[in-house]
Amino acid sequence: MGTILGDMRHVRWHELRHAQGSASQVPGMLSRIAWGDSESAEDALNDLGRWIAAMAVFDATVATVPFLWELAARETVKERVGVLGLLGTILAGGHAHQPGWTRDAHLAVLAGRTTAERLAGDSDPAVRAAAGELLASLGGHACATCSPR
Repeated sequence: MGTILGDMRHVRWHELRHAQGSASQVPGMLSRIAWGDSESAEDALNDLGRWIAAMAVFDATVATVPFLWELAARETVKERVGVLGLLGTILAGGHAHQPGWTRDAHLAVLAGRTTAERLAGDSDPAVRAAAGELLASLGGHACATCSPR
């Protein structure tokens, strides 16, 4: 797998869940986003979004977020704008019955703030715009699950 996404092998994906069941397919989706052509990367990103963020966040979401930040930071990734959008969707989402997953997913997205700040100065105007939108969400994030008790 090379340097990018190299730490995926340390995640026990088969023990994690997403909206469709086992998260064992998540590494393949992340790999398609990393190295696929535009169409393949976009399809993989759409599938991944449905699995880990569209209906709710899951424990697989939490494990996936650091890899999404890694993909967003790589200029060779064709769907960086979509990856940044997915991070924003995760930050806005939650899981009604698993507040720990919600909090952990949000904290994982918030942990990438320095990457978003760097991407706000990217040479690609679409990436700059997406990073700016995400930064606004990061700065304004306040939800009941993440608020200190």
